Amino acid sequence: MPDMGERSRWWERGVIYQIYPRSFQDSNGDGVGDLAGIEARLDYVAALGVDAIWLSPIFPSPMADFGYDVADYRGIEPMFGDLQAFDRLLAAAHARGLKLVLDFVPNHSSDRHPWFVESRASRDNPKRDWYIWRDPAPDGGPPNNWISDFGGSAWEWDPVTGQYYLHAFLASQPDLNWRNPELRAAMMDTLRFWLDKGVDGFRIDVLWHIVKALDFPDNPVNPDWAPGRNERDRVIQTYSTDQPEAHAISAEFRALADSYGDRVLIGEIFLPNDRHARWFGTPERPQVHLPINFQLIENPWDAAVLRRVIADYEASLPVYGWPNWVMGSHDAPRIAARIGEPQARVAAMLLLTLRGTPTLYQGDELGVGEVLIPPDRVRDPQEMRQPGIGLGRDRSRTPMPWDDTPFAGFSTVEPWLPLNPDWPVRNVAVEAVDPASMLALYRGLLALRRSRAALSSGAFTLVEAEPEVLAYERRSGDDRLLVALNLGAATRALPLADETRGASVLASTLAPRPMDGTLAPNEGVVLRLGEAR
Repeated sequence: MPDMGERSRWWERGVIYQIYPRSFQDSNGDGVGDLAGIEARLDYVAALGVDAIWLSPIFPSPMADFGYDVADYRGIEPMFGDLQAFDRLLAAAHARGLKLVLDFVPNHSSDRHPWFVESRASRDNPKRDWYIWRDPAPDGGPPNNWISDFGGSAWEWDPVTGQYYLHAFLASQPDLNWRNPELRAAMMDTLRFWLDKGVDGFRIDVLWHIVKALDFPDNPVNPDWAPGRNERDRVIQTYSTDQPEAHAISAEFRALADSYGDRVLIGEIFLPNDRHARWFGTPERPQVHLPINFQLIENPWDAAVLRRVIADYEASLPVYGWPNWVMGSHDAPRIAARIGEPQARVAAMLLLTLRGTPTLYQGDELGVGEVLIPPDRVRDPQEMRQPGIGLGRDRSRTPMPWDDTPFAGFSTVEPWLPLNPDWPVRNVAVEAVDPASMLALYRGLLALRRSRAALSSGAFTLVEAEPEVLAYERRSGDDRLLVALNLGAATRALPLADETRGASVLASTLAPRPMDGTLAPNEGVVLRLGEAR
């Protein structure tokens, strides 16, 4: 893949840090994080070496799905603060050179949003068509076989008006009708409201869901589904997601963002590479800057698999598209819980040395691992609706451990979710002074990435390597770097043996040592190969 030179836009060179506001820092002693708490911890974020923070939803919400059920798109949920607190946070972030990206939820609102309250009031209400209503099937049941992503029918009966409304998620999250021009205009005005305040972009929730097939046919039945798996997958979402008309809306979002200058749009999209790449749009009509690439989360931690995944993803990108990578999120199990701490260090090096924009999820830089959530502490509606099959998201949303004081410095009271069990020794204060800690590794890798154009914007080439080793070269001008990652528990030979002999070690996941032509188990290294010939 070619050397793109000095990328001019901040989100191409930079690293994004996702903050889950409920779990970052509590400033008022209610056990829940808030905007003032985030502001108080901005020095930590800036010192980490990232370029932007992305906040999971902070808008007024009944919190049925913890903010992804929005009751007012232009306000702040009181438990997090108010608009003045947001303005202070935005100014404080900008003063530290940090960009701020908001989570925009356009597919659905809360059923308590005033729009939906009006919509369900009567069939002839002016806002009736702002949501998706349909008559029952001939047998009186739901209009089709669509299944909610949280299980059960995607249709909810409303006895007052005698129709069903569509909800891709909870029944308390009715889907908005983006075919209605008034709704569309209202949502575009919402984006303008926040852009006028100075936000630096949006992460757009479930963007590929935003439009549904006009005639609402049944989705095909999935022949590979079996009981005990996510009920959502009983059908293939052919008609309920990724409709052609959605791309026009995505392009409209982009045109608006571009009119404000250097803003970024990050689209949440779970699709195969060929369909995923369409969300970049075209040079004449661009869409989102970064369709989120979840493949490091979705695929097995195996060198051969990841090599193929990386190659296929890179090959799928249009020449005007810029890659991005995500290793953890508020929806996925923690990296260290999935693959163990030794390999989580290797994963950190992978995330921060691939070509493209990385997104780092809060707490992964500490190596927070498995957190068991007792049944009486479960808060996630997805786990409550389909318990015991591994869908629970609480485990990735536990509070950030800051120090070894009571409640890990996150709060002065019991937090809304349990802390990681090893919080007295796995916290920011402890790791900040340990040169061998996971935090030190992340800080070192972020500083290296910032200092070397080869890593932030250089060319990328996969390199042949031994089994269990993933290796690639990054290059910008005369600066040539080799990244070699041992994903196994056996010693392996370094690739490019002639060139790595005597090469400078710029970063290692293990204690520094002279390169002897081998990679130790669980070792990742970044080597300088010297001037290009």
